[in-house]
Amino acid sequence: MNARHFSSVVQHILTSSSFFKTLIDHEVTVELKNDIQIRGVLKSVDQFLNIKLDNIQVVEELKYPHLSAVKNVFIRGSVVRYVHLPQESVDIQLLEDATRREAANQATKAKQG
Repeated sequence: MNARHFSSVVQHILTSSSFFKTLIDHEVTVELKNDIQIRGVLKSVDQFLNIKLDNIQVVEELKYPHLSAVKNVFIRGSVVRYVHLPQESVDIQLLEDATRREAANQATKAKQG
């Protein structure tokens, strides 16, 4: 499986809002498309990847002092670049199994069409 395909499989799995719902009440770091990184406790996420965080901290607080007083945020999904997850919250075996299944499905489709 090539890297691009692997990336698309992982993206499909991770953008599923049901996956993120398992991380409710865990600390995550959300990286925005404007390069701001916000760490906080995940309180909710919807199918559009709109995210609510509580008890936030801006990773580079000195660079963004206007955000220092903010404690809770709603982040529109369209401005999210990455969501950094705690390592202990990611089931690597599950990701690998899903990747293998998707690769097998793609190979079957390629043979048929």
